[in-house]
Amino acid sequence: MAFTTKQTLRDVSGITNIEEQRITDFLQGAVYGWCKNHKSDWFSLRDLVGGDNFEWEGTPLMVLYTKHRTAGAKDPVKQAGIDAGWLLKKVIDKDKRAFDTKELQFVRQYSWQRKEKN
Repeated sequence: MAFTTKQTLRDVSGITNIEEQRITDFLQGAVYGWCKNHKSDWFSLRDLVGGDNFEWEGTPLMVLYTKHRTAGAKDPVKQAGIDAGWLLKKVIDKDKRAFDTKELQFVRQYSWQRKEKN
């Protein structure tokens, strides 16, 4: 399935516009790095930011974890990952390149189509 702007995009609340911009810039860089090194291989947020190891310390993503931990979330890591996934989806939507997308076991995955969007 090709990714289109008809896909649902959601805003992430509880962070500033500057924090969101830093996160999306960080994720955009990760997407560029993935596409350069892995070409058309499928990827998800986990592939870009450390998988299940939760190694976000020192990255702009840490603000998402802190937000949920401070709010008393039962699983702040999971909630931060959901927020980061929505932000990644925005990054992919705004990218000049075209991506295929699929959902596998509740995880959104993307693959670069190696062409630009129309």
